[in-house]
Amino acid sequence: MSRFGADSFVLPDLVAHCTYPLSLNPEWYPVSRGSEEFLLKEADFSEKKRGIFMGLKAGELTSACYPHCDAFSLQVASDFMGYLFTLDDWSDDFDEHDTRGLADCVMNALRDPRGFETDKPAGILAKNFFSRYVSKGGPGCIKRFVHTMDLFFLAVERQTIDRHDGIVPELESYIPIRRDTSGCKPCFALIEFAANIDLPDEVVEHPTIAALEEATNDLITWSNDIFSFNVEQSRGDTHNMIVVVMRERELNLQDAVDFVGELCKQSIDRFEHDRRTIPSWGPEIDRDVQTYIQGLQDWIVGSLHWSFDTTRYFGQDGAEIKLHRHIKLLPLTEAV
Repeated sequence: MSRFGADSFVLPDLVAHCTYPLSLNPEWYPVSRGSEEFLLKEADFSEKKRGIFMGLKAGELTSACYPHCDAFSLQVASDFMGYLFTLDDWSDDFDEHDTRGLADCVMNALRDPRGFETDKPAGILAKNFFSRYVSKGGPGCIKRFVHTMDLFFLAVERQTIDRHDGIVPELESYIPIRRDTSGCKPCFALIEFAANIDLPDEVVEHPTIAALEEATNDLITWSNDIFSFNVEQSRGDTHNMIVVVMRERELNLQDAVDFVGELCKQSIDRFEHDRRTIPSWGPEIDRDVQTYIQGLQDWIVGSLHWSFDTTRYFGQDGAEIKLHRHIKLLPLTEAV
């Protein structure tokens, strides 16, 4: 019996609750392989980490979340996606000082991708993909991307401190931090970039649009906490909503998983409710808004299905687990 009082748990059936059609960009294969080459050229991975990265299938995730864009835009988005996961993995091994140094390097590269000089892989990769981003992206989505990456690093630093101190945050404080550590917000700026639109600030900041983004972020983030829980608990990581609600609400493991699963289902329901209340800004902007909302929908369904395709959470058993949803807990000391 594990420290959670159980040896296994059953995943909520989130795929069945999500009825949106899944699409895959027709350029997915060459772009995905190109993104792997892009990152592996600069990242100094061991053979083990190289194998883990290849199993990530970041390009496949990107192709499901940006299924309608051209090959150039998909390549930029896919390069960023693999990079974002790599930043997350690097920061897992960093202390507060190292995390701040990583953030400074990346943010300097984003703020001045042509002029900033660095020999660090994180900065070189950021300069590369973001130089291509700014060559096409509008000023609004460029500004939003840089700002939300800054939020990402601030939240990751907070997570690093909590991990070092063994702190399990309260649910109320965990949720806003997790919305930033997820990296969803810069990915939403990429929706505009990929679709060649640039929404006005007053549209992006409208409460209904903000609510749709939040519902999308919550579904992606909270479902990820469910899917990644087994791997994370085997490392002793406590920055996961399941751990948070088990402690705060005194729930057993399965009840905590079901609780978070219900929140995920409610986030899809919120998304559907809020999209029916979108105001009008005129025909041209309304078309761009609908394109953006479609992009959020693609992220919801694409992220759910990809979670079983990648080896990041379920190894080679993702397809089988997608059907039976039964998870056996990994031992605490098992290397993943």
